[in-house]
Amino acid sequence: MFLTTEEVLEYLQVNLRTVYRLIKAGKIPAVRVGRQWRFRKRDIDAWLDGQRAPGQNRPPSPPEPAGRPAGQHHILVVDDEASIRELLAKTLALAEYDVDTVADGNSALARLRDEALACDLAIVDLKMPDMDGLMLIRQVKRLRPELPVIIITGFSTEVSAIEAVNLGVAGYLTKPFRVPQVLAAAAKALGVAPAA
Repeated sequence: MFLTTEEVLEYLQVNLRTVYRLIKAGKIPAVRVGRQWRFRKRDIDAWLDGQRAPGQNRPPSPPEPAGRPAGQHHILVVDDEASIRELLAKTLALAEYDVDTVADGNSALARLRDEALACDLAIVDLKMPDMDGLMLIRQVKRLRPELPVIIITGFSTEVSAIEAVNLGVAGYLTKPFRVPQVLAAAAKALGVAPAA
């Protein structure tokens, strides 16, 4: 019996980042089917059995990190397309970034105003309803002038590119983009070595 990623999240009672870390560490085998991961239930159960202390009836959930591990960067992804948010979240989580996603500019500003959310980078879609990416960047720069921002867009124009550069964006990606481009842009904006 195979489980989807969503079913594994519910079964293990953990977040997406933890599941990707377990896959990357080789703790739970996963099979790629198109853009989705599939997991054998018996592999998950075998991993859980290995986590169980002798005499314990119920296996513990994998340990969640207390807060953000030292040196881990937090990235906020802002895009009105759920598929793009999910793709970026998965890509960045596999590279061991801590990722938060929102669907619009107002939600992004609310997250950035939250003192508990120490965001290191924002990846912002250019074309969104209500508040477009350039308007959001202007607001972000007033709120957090030091925060690097990467623009992503499927509708690149010379005017928007120039305006984005004038606003001090750290990168500019056009859709469709490839995983290495995203990781390289994030690493460059954060001043870290690109993920292998």
